[in-house]
Amino acid sequence: MNIVRGFLSPFAGSRWVVLTLLATGGLVPVQAASQVPARFYWKTLSGASAVPLIVNSMSGNSSPFDPSHTITPGANFDGTLVLGGYARTLTVLDRSAMAAIIFPMGRLAGEVNVAGAAIGQAARGFGDPTLELDVNLIGPEAQRSIPDVLRYTPGFSLDLLADLAFPIGEYDNTQALNIGQNRWYGRLGAPIVWQLGAWVPGRRTTLEFLPAVWLFGDNTDFVGQTMETDPLFQIDGHLTRDFGAHLWGALDGTWYAGGQATVNGVEGEALDNLGFGFTLGYQINDNLGLTAGYKSTVSDQAPGDLQMDALMISLVYGWHPIIEGGKRLKGE
Repeated sequence: MNIVRGFLSPFAGSRWVVLTLLATGGLVPVQAASQVPARFYWKTLSGASAVPLIVNSMSGNSSPFDPSHTITPGANFDGTLVLGGYARTLTVLDRSAMAAIIFPMGRLAGEVNVAGAAIGQAARGFGDPTLELDVNLIGPEAQRSIPDVLRYTPGFSLDLLADLAFPIGEYDNTQALNIGQNRWYGRLGAPIVWQLGAWVPGRRTTLEFLPAVWLFGDNTDFVGQTMETDPLFQIDGHLTRDFGAHLWGALDGTWYAGGQATVNGVEGEALDNLGFGFTLGYQINDNLGLTAGYKSTVSDQAPGDLQMDALMISLVYGWHPIIEGGKRLKGE
């Protein structure tokens, strides 16, 4: 028994490091609101799994379920978006990788003024499920063992990611407001994590960026018409800092450009908007992490500007077979 405990002693100390990354967002699948939280692309032990529950409350002049953020001037949308899914880390050619699937669901209501009359629509149900694959290109090799975790520092890390949404969500072609989008769409991006200073739990600081482009197929049954959407370019940025062993925070920023929608030859407005916010994360226990964040667009007074406010709360439960096996051996 002393031999077992002696072997597990350094292992138990590293368990908190591994599961902290699991439960603070390192395995949270991409959000349908097209804004991922800070520390999303931190790396952890290969073979880890996580199940997230994310709740977003959003309002503005664009449907929260539409990643192209198509603007309806004079409209007011209000939605609650719940996301659940599964994610797993793996190794691809000695590089860290992550595969995830996300299932969005929720309710959405909107109102637009036409000739002085208020016209309202509502929708609820399941949205379009999304698959994501992220592979590291530049940075440390994949973490395959506890010693790898203990030696790990991100330095400068660059990934390649790809998302694809499947158009099987609930859709009503008699109204413009829907949970599903009735078209294929996806994203290509290059997540960057840049370590600033020492990599010591309680003192970690990172600067993170995600330049990406969203690509959209045509919706050939948009209230009996065809809607085309140009590519949408987006850059997310985060400055993150540990406030202690269990608490961290981030300042967040987003820039949107492009994404002009055309319905039967009638062109809408292209986006050119900024959004800012903050995120707080807290490690509840070895397996469970909580994050809360708020984001709002700025300089959005013009009718064609994107106007959106979003509050996000997430719980992530993460585990790894090696870690859980060590806990059982110790009788925890």
